[in-house]
Amino acid sequence: MNRISRNISIALRAERLIAQRHMAVIRNQTGLMAAAGLVAGIGLIMINVAAFFALNASLSSQVSALIVALANFGLAVVLAVAASRMSADADVQGATEVRDMAIEDLEAELTQAATEVKEVVTDIRQMVRNPLGAVLPGVVGPLAEALLKSGKKK
Repeated sequence: MNRISRNISIALRAERLIAQRHMAVIRNQTGLMAAAGLVAGIGLIMINVAAFFALNASLSSQVSALIVALANFGLAVVLAVAASRMSADADVQGATEVRDMAIEDLEAELTQAATEVKEVVTDIRQMVRNPLGAVLPGVVGPLAEALLKSGKKK
């Protein structure tokens, strides 16, 4: 029973570690997505500036502002791709293995306990069906030994 509670405790701790790591990855992804949104907002502002320069200035100012805006959008895409590729799987691999081992050991313990319970039930059924047959082997040995000892003394 002690091993069962220990394995349940280990499995729960491993699940908690896995959940904490997944939450850390989600937190980092959220930060990178917010940064990508900010950079995209700056890119939108630059597109607005480029449109303004298109109306008021020469072609070279328009093109340079447009290039800056496109660079900001490119940076936003790079940040979004980096955030989407983040995964907690590599970080939680050890905890997952420990959890799986604890669950396997727990299953083995429960299977063994179930087998023992079945054996006890079978023994009880046999004793109910044939009480003398179940008790007789345990009584015959000591009885025979007592008879032999008493026979040697006489």
